[in-house]
Amino acid sequence: MEHVTFDEFKRMDLRVGEILEAERIEGTQKLLKLEVDIGTEKRQMIAGIADVYPPETLIGKKIIVIANLQPATIRGIESQGMLLAADLNSKPIIPFFKEDVPAGTTVR
Repeated sequence: MEHVTFDEFKRMDLRVGEILEAERIEGTQKLLKLEVDIGTEKRQMIAGIADVYPPETLIGKKIIVIANLQPATIRGIESQGMLLAADLNSKPIIPFFKEDVPAGTTVR
């Protein structure tokens, strides 16, 4: 395991995001296009979670996102952040908030 310094960790902008929309990306088994409210704006994100989470089950869920990740283009679609998930037997497991935490709340 490679260590990062505390200063490197502090550079990551981790926030609560609320999933507003989710849809499958045509031609893929795993990719979903999400619209996520991060408090100050809405972001489009691409996530490889469709084989575990049907899109309709994600609407309104609160997740942890890395808001200051450099945008990337995936299958021709810009992804403006990344959600955090555990990797359990090669399947993503998303930690959802049960409490009513507002979108944009800082995660530390």
